[in-house]
Amino acid sequence: MTTQVAARIAVADGAPCPTLVLDRHRLPREEPALRAELARIRRWLLRTGRGHVMKFALCSASDRPGYDLEYRFVQCLPGRAPHFDHRSRCGHSLLAGVVATLPGTTRSRRVRDGAADVHCEPGPGGSWSLQYARLPSPPLTRLLPTGSGTDRLRTPEGDHEVSLVDFGNPYAFVAAESLGLGSARELYGAGAESLGRLRSLRAAAARALRCPEDGALPKIAAVGAWEPGHLTVRSVTGTGWHPTLAVTGAVCLAAAVAAGDVAGSTVPGRLAARTGCGPVALRLRTARDTVTVSAVTGRSPAGETCLRAVGVGPKRARVLEEITEPLWRTRASA
Repeated sequence: MTTQVAARIAVADGAPCPTLVLDRHRLPREEPALRAELARIRRWLLRTGRGHVMKFALCSASDRPGYDLEYRFVQCLPGRAPHFDHRSRCGHSLLAGVVATLPGTTRSRRVRDGAADVHCEPGPGGSWSLQYARLPSPPLTRLLPTGSGTDRLRTPEGDHEVSLVDFGNPYAFVAAESLGLGSARELYGAGAESLGRLRSLRAAAARALRCPEDGALPKIAAVGAWEPGHLTVRSVTGTGWHPTLAVTGAVCLAAAVAAGDVAGSTVPGRLAARTGCGPVALRLRTARDTVTVSAVTGRSPAGETCLRAVGVGPKRARVLEEITEPLWRTRASA
């Protein structure tokens, strides 16, 4: 007799933690009931020694023409009581959902992530490339939530110039040098003081974008320009420093560089120009690896420069565990 798999835990390389991949058809649709069910599952994770799993991927086969998978991401936020953010996106978890929901897949897959279209293309050695698009293609200027390429935000530690950009996830990008970090070694060696300053600046960005300060958005990253042809990046997660850079962070950073060409300037755009790199083939150095991102732009019927898609890769993901213990309190309808 075959044992039924209730869920899978999977992880993409570079992710800060694994993802619990769940069948979205077996979860409630209504938000209060969904939160209650996820809180119960979160308590099960804590009780069984899996508390480090802070990301949920809700997946199912898609009935929309041209799509293979419907995906929704839920982030569990730090705290004693289960607290969730349903508005953010996570490329690492999306890829974990693909390999866990469609095991053994060797062909390209299209995933619908809310309003975003993500094309997952398999590559050599089990790697994947991801291409993000928002349909219809947005003008680059509309990726700037405040309408400006740069904004000045005030924190208790001082004022900082940032670029607020929304593609993949909304991000606040700040020059590492404005935080007193003058090299890649200093950025990657920065500790609690710099982390606290970035968190304070993220809270100011949340207020500017009218987001809850205790939520997951906007994300924040410090960017440096110290090596020809590269940008150096370090970002923050809910629990501390990100080990690499979120897929959505890489995607948003490429969008920020591209937007700087039409908005006058953005912080990442100025830094990219200093190192001689651009959005067509942007190389991002993180504490662990180098990620290449490519932005594809075009013209709208009105003559505006639009962002067609942003590609990132290669990335790898694998299933860590198949869970056969029943997780479902009730059988939820689709």
